[in-house]
Amino acid sequence: MKYVNVNNINMEPKMGIAARLDDIGKPAWIALMVASFIVFWPLGLAMLAFLIGSGRMGCGRHGDRWQRKMERFQEKMGRMQEMAERWHGGERRPPSSGNRAFDEYRAETLKRLEEEEREFRDFLDRLRFAKDKAEFDQFLNDRRNRPPAPPEPQPQG
Repeated sequence: MKYVNVNNINMEPKMGIAARLDDIGKPAWIALMVASFIVFWPLGLAMLAFLIGSGRMGCGRHGDRWQRKMERFQEKMGRMQEMAERWHGGERRPPSSGNRAFDEYRAETLKRLEEEEREFRDFLDRLRFAKDKAEFDQFLNDRRNRPPAPPEPQPQG
């Protein structure tokens, strides 16, 4: 019985054309696509569809672009969660400056500004309502004072 030395056998599978072109990168795929358009245009069109569908050009749905967008979205969501955690029960707790007198002054000033903002928003709401009401009243007055439209002639037939 003859034994084969397994250490000398190359266990890697043979690389196909697609794997070799992937190792070279996008320029190799583009060159192959241009060559296929020159040889036979339907072949070039099929090559273009393959490159887009497989994501090898980064313009399909498998590209890294969408992965980067999702990572940025998750980073933004993480920052928003951190900001929300800083707001405890609707009451903002800014980081301490180390000076209690200043922290109290800042808290009182922020509270006063928030109160003024709320009052100003209420004022704007009342102002908008008064303007809307005046415009609507004007519309009703114009409609009441409009002369009646002449009757349309009846077709005889």
